[in-house]
Amino acid sequence: MIEITQNRSGCPISSSLEIIGDKWSLLIIRDLFLQRTTFSEFMNSPEKISSNILTNRLNKLLSFNLIEFYRDSKDKKVKKYFLTSAGIDLYPLIYDLSIWSKKHLDIEYNNIALDWYKENFNKTPSQTIFDDVITYESFKELALKHI
Repeated sequence: MIEITQNRSGCPISSSLEIIGDKWSLLIIRDLFLQRTTFSEFMNSPEKISSNILTNRLNKLLSFNLIEFYRDSKDKKVKKYFLTSAGIDLYPLIYDLSIWSKKHLDIEYNNIALDWYKENFNKTPSQTIFDDVITYESFKELALKHI
């Protein structure tokens, strides 16, 4: 369980937003599902997060045990981040935000989003979530074997 020492109320939504409700945390978690694992890969995301904000959010996600890291076996300076079980459990939220966006926002989607929508068009929500989480778990397992 994640300990919350300072929160505005006993509301579960408010308490959750204390951890992941800022502009960047869910995007970092999204990037991890997209198999981006390093600081430089996060920096290259289309949203252009600044390095000091990225450092802050990675430390926050680490402190709440949503992510962990290991050092790359070829270059010990490089940290490779991955989601913990608590971080993986956020995937349905990311899924629902994606579907809500597609349904309600009139924007031009990037190629990654368009490919994801096309790939999952005929799947049920639970099948998409299951498939994407299994894909992430397989990726994570393979990555951790290279420690």
